[in-house]
Amino acid sequence: MPYGPQADLSPPAAPAPSRVPASRRSPGSAPLAAAHRRLAAALRHAAPALLAYGAVRALGLVVLAVWAHREHRELWHLLAESWDCDWYLRIAAHGYADTLGRAYDRNNLAFFPLFPLLLRAGDALLPWAPRGAVGLAVSLVSSFLAAWGIFKVGDRLHGRRVGVLLVTSWACLPVALVQWMGYTESLFTALAAWSLYAVLTGRWVWAGALAALAGLTRPTGVAVAAAVSVAALLALRRRFAARALAGAVLAPLGWLAYVSWVGARLGRWDGYFAVQRLWHNEWDGGIGTLRWMKKLFLVERPQLFLVMVTAVLFGALVLYVLSLAGGGQPLPLLVFSGLMVAIVLGSSGVYFPRARFLLPAFPLLLPVALALARVRVRAAATVLTAAALASAAFGGHMLLVWLGPP
Repeated sequence: MPYGPQADLSPPAAPAPSRVPASRRSPGSAPLAAAHRRLAAALRHAAPALLAYGAVRALGLVVLAVWAHREHRELWHLLAESWDCDWYLRIAAHGYADTLGRAYDRNNLAFFPLFPLLLRAGDALLPWAPRGAVGLAVSLVSSFLAAWGIFKVGDRLHGRRVGVLLVTSWACLPVALVQWMGYTESLFTALAAWSLYAVLTGRWVWAGALAALAGLTRPTGVAVAAAVSVAALLALRRRFAARALAGAVLAPLGWLAYVSWVGARLGRWDGYFAVQRLWHNEWDGGIGTLRWMKKLFLVERPQLFLVMVTAVLFGALVLYVLSLAGGGQPLPLLVFSGLMVAIVLGSSGVYFPRARFLLPAFPLLLPVALALARVRVRAAATVLTAAALASAAFGGHMLLVWLGPP
């Protein structure tokens, strides 16, 4: 059963009469015209959210550009070729490793394949494009698709205003600059958001297919798969439906396919997990996270970036508790965001990218959007403006002051 407000069951308005004679119309012109009208109407409805998202992220980009110019740093390299961007570019150009090796933080099989495949396809179509241009374009387009999907989820559950505030809050996150870099966060968030929206509207095959693609994008694609499969299986308990079953089966296939392929490539069933161990990344239930926090705050003097990461981790935990206590979030969103928080907090891996890892967990921001929707417009605008300025400052700090990857 679809989640959210009951759909409008009133008959659609009669289409305007066409000036083209019936004898000259092509058989498929009417459905195409209707689809075009629906798309245009949906974009108009989402326009405030997309414009707000673009404005916040453009502010962050301008701040970074001015800051980078003063520091004599190349903006293009920072956005399109640095850190993980370079890993994906090299995978697209040269492929994956075929041995496990023993070197730490060196095996590229830790990076999932959908983004490099898109880079390779783009490079084949546009061989004249600068290095990193395709990755940056994919991330930019994906970020707006993600914003649209996030808006659809918020609008479906609580109305247009909450949808706009949810998107704007997502744009104002401290590490949101990554959304416009050659990283996978925007692509993954777009797939996750639209998959979850498909679940909320009962489109099970779409939900499963998008979850499978998310599972080919990032390791945390397992959280999207779990959200879709759990919701589909619960729907099957109420009433059997072949589409729900198909969605439940499709959802984990992307993640399982890549993990199985890595195992076959390395000749061992646990090949992917062996690669993750070489990246110091194993599940330990949060012991490693607590050790990192103890080291940072009791032994050393933490850098500002790591203080921000810690604040994001605590904030995510608080927001998830609020999401559970509020009782208003559908189960698929709770499963997705809960697993995202559990994976990030329960990992023994490196500490500094964890705020970025939580970037796709947009349902955590629903309590924030609901709270902002209850206050006056001026107060909400003041809060979001301050958040946008802080996000722009943290984005510049992340790439120009912090010495490690985002």
